[in-house]
Amino acid sequence: MATLSIPLSQKAFSGRQLPAKCGRSTLQELPLPFKIRCSSVGDGFKPVECFAQFKELRSVACGVLAVWAVTAASPVIASNQRLPPLSTEPNRCERAFVGNTIGQANGVYDKPLDLRFCDYTNEKSNLKGKSLAAALMSDAKFDGADMSEVVMSKAYAVGASFKGTDFRNAVLDRVNFGKANLQGAVFRNTVLSGSTFVEAQLQDVDFEDTIIGYIDLQKLCTNKTINDEGRVNLGCR
Repeated sequence: MATLSIPLSQKAFSGRQLPAKCGRSTLQELPLPFKIRCSSVGDGFKPVECFAQFKELRSVACGVLAVWAVTAASPVIASNQRLPPLSTEPNRCERAFVGNTIGQANGVYDKPLDLRFCDYTNEKSNLKGKSLAAALMSDAKFDGADMSEVVMSKAYAVGASFKGTDFRNAVLDRVNFGKANLQGAVFRNTVLSGSTFVEAQLQDVDFEDTIIGYIDLQKLCTNKTINDEGRVNLGCR
């Protein structure tokens, strides 16, 4: 059973009358703090809820408890940087060659596509056009790989290496490229809407005809590693 203890001042509820079944006439006579029970109880046990009739108090208390319960149960909500344990699937790296076709645009999947620490250096055929929606790519290597036309919506690529990677005509929306090495990567006609590049290395990146929103562009242009040609192609001021 979940319970929530909330300390209340006597002044805040001065003069409130309690139900007769509680055995006290006012809130001042109750020991503070007291508990409000929000969850259901087991069969055969029905505790008396003295303050259940204070609807506004119960609603606030149970709302707080609900938010706490959801946050505690979901590591992703509690911290955007907390990732699931590394997959123990023997062929997890090879799954990139098949991809993930469930819910491409929103990064919904039946099970995580865990590519962390995998090495796809100079992979020229098996990644092209694949869907890697919501893939976990931290610390993986894609140097020199052909990733043209891939769909990487909501991928997490923090610390990954994409040196010289070909992303032509790819959809890379809402990808986290924080601290990634993208030196010499090609983003021609690539969708980068909503993607972030905090502390990423962007030397000699080809941004010709890149598709990106105005706000995202302003953030991207603050990266000092982009060379003059890249800034011109992006339209940085």
